[in-house]
Amino acid sequence: MTMKRYMGRILMATMAAAVLSLTGCLNDLDKSVAENTSPKKPWMEGELMVKFAPEVENLLTTRTDATRSGIATVDEVLEIVGAYELERVFPVDSRSEKATRESGLHLWYVVRFSGESAEEVAAKLSKLGEVQRVDLNRKVRRAYNGHAVPLSAEKVTRAAATVKGGAMNDPLLSAQWNLINDGTLFLKDGVVKSLEGADIGAEGAWEICTGSEDVIVAVLDEGICVEHPDLAANMWVNPNEIKGSNDDNDGNGYAGDVNGYNFVRRQGAITWNDYLDSGHGSHVAGVIAAVNNNGEGISSIAGGSGATGGVKLMSCQIFSGNNGCSVLEVARAMKYATDNGAVVLQCSWGYVSGEANVYDWGEQGFHTEEEWKMGSPLEYEALDYFTHNAGSPNGPISGGIAIFAGGNESAPAAGFPGAADFAVSVAATAADFTPAVYTNYGPGTTISAPGGDQDYYWDYIDEEHNYGEVGCILSTLPYNVSPSGYGFMEGTSMACPHVSGVAALAISYAAQRCVQITPEELKEAMYSTAIKFDDLLTGKKDYRRYVADIGPIQPMQMDLDLYKNQMGAGQINAAAMLRKLDGMGTPVHFPNIYLAEGESKAVAPARYFVDGDKNSYSVVIENGEVAKCENKNGILVFEGLKSGSTTATLKVSGSVNEQHTFNITVRKGAGSNGWL
Repeated sequence: MTMKRYMGRILMATMAAAVLSLTGCLNDLDKSVAENTSPKKPWMEGELMVKFAPEVENLLTTRTDATRSGIATVDEVLEIVGAYELERVFPVDSRSEKATRESGLHLWYVVRFSGESAEEVAAKLSKLGEVQRVDLNRKVRRAYNGHAVPLSAEKVTRAAATVKGGAMNDPLLSAQWNLINDGTLFLKDGVVKSLEGADIGAEGAWEICTGSEDVIVAVLDEGICVEHPDLAANMWVNPNEIKGSNDDNDGNGYAGDVNGYNFVRRQGAITWNDYLDSGHGSHVAGVIAAVNNNGEGISSIAGGSGATGGVKLMSCQIFSGNNGCSVLEVARAMKYATDNGAVVLQCSWGYVSGEANVYDWGEQGFHTEEEWKMGSPLEYEALDYFTHNAGSPNGPISGGIAIFAGGNESAPAAGFPGAADFAVSVAATAADFTPAVYTNYGPGTTISAPGGDQDYYWDYIDEEHNYGEVGCILSTLPYNVSPSGYGFMEGTSMACPHVSGVAALAISYAAQRCVQITPEELKEAMYSTAIKFDDLLTGKKDYRRYVADIGPIQPMQMDLDLYKNQMGAGQINAAAMLRKLDGMGTPVHFPNIYLAEGESKAVAPARYFVDGDKNSYSVVIENGEVAKCENKNGILVFEGLKSGSTTATLKVSGSVNEQHTFNITVRKGAGSNGWL
């Protein structure tokens, strides 16, 4: 089964190659295009992912230069097939190795070989009792050319000159109907294609919370333009890594990962300026957390308020120019995000729907969750790891939220992995709550959000606007894609970051209230407060198919009754969701401290108390031979002195007066390489 990935319908000059896009914007054009551009085999030759049985784990090596497993029967097969490399899928990270082993992810290895096909080698390895699973390394790549529609510098300047007062002072907010829709943006000749409130409720939500620097969203996409002035301040920064370094300075298994990691090139440097890049990663990032209230560019859902910082964006780059990666790198990106603090996984990609039109798409994807689990076991296990291991015992959420684009095949079922029970799958709407003409819907769809719909707004084109601007989503772009730094895209890939942004805002609100919520509580609040719009889904919706490419000459209609009760819980409503979360959650406690001998660790106690910066803090350690603590301008710096364990008491005075008892554990550091 070909692994097609999509990240929405990017507006482009030509879409002929877009049918087989594994990410980015897809349009269901001609079957012949699919036949001419599809790879002969949808997986990588010369390598497999193998999960060994736990009974033999003590024989396996974590060395990066290994060629054999140490298991006689396995090595006999590897010798026959010409195996030349055996590598653990997930690098050893001492901080997360315990969780990695408990989940069984340490048993996954990459086997690279020559001389036989991947199918033949998989068949031989599958017969061995020491092997649990064999996974073909499916390709994740795209086959389209084209970019988003830029917003001209002239229009940006004009918008800045006419900005009005409002929730945020960002000059382009008035064009962001997806955030604040007053129902006046799309009115022409008595025809109304917008409705007041057909947005994500950002204005009301910002009165409650605007984001928190303690919340990290991992963006699995093209690289984010980390230098963009509307994104830079909200980029995640790995405090223990060195920019441009070829060394793994923090010991997490990845060298130079300052703002995330480039899994395409296997380097720390994030790229966004390949001449074939669409800017999609930066566009998605801007929807979630462009810097708010800085008098520049756009507003975002969880980008802070100017006075307070927004959520942090971690760039997990899985696409670059005309190069993609495989399931191997995608799984690594998911685990990397988990182990480095991300709690929201933003995934504007997925398999083609199992109900997609075969003529248009050349194939169908997985039909059931069980079929997906069996067909892509490494991907499933990596997502399961994120869902259960993201967050921290004293963080604002206990677990992770994985959010996927539902797909753009106009199919009556969402694509996997988003359609899985534990994930969130997002359908796309226009500015009047009608389903976007391309969106998937039906089983597997859990929520809707604005995604843009250029084919629907074809009749609003004038001398001021082109087809790529009207009715689409405005966000940040790299300057090599748009000289102004801003432009438009559409698709369920644009709907997806709206939900990721609202989820991040909800987790930020938990952090603001110093409580911890569960992923189940977050999703229940999300679904129960969504705007119900099924009553509006009657009759026909007129649109012009491929309007950006061939003009308004192909009139089409979609039957809105087919979408009734099929668009998930409704359209996400950030303000109502935050109000729902009031009173939910468990108060957080000052955490236990773990140190190596001679190691120092800084902890900000204010984050564990409401209005925490108004308090004073002191620590009393029962056994001063094990550790010591110094208060440096409100930051508690602990230092491990001698292996052992001791209790300690945090005394708080100010807005609250209380004590928290916690443990300090000090141990000698352990190496993270060699034999397990």
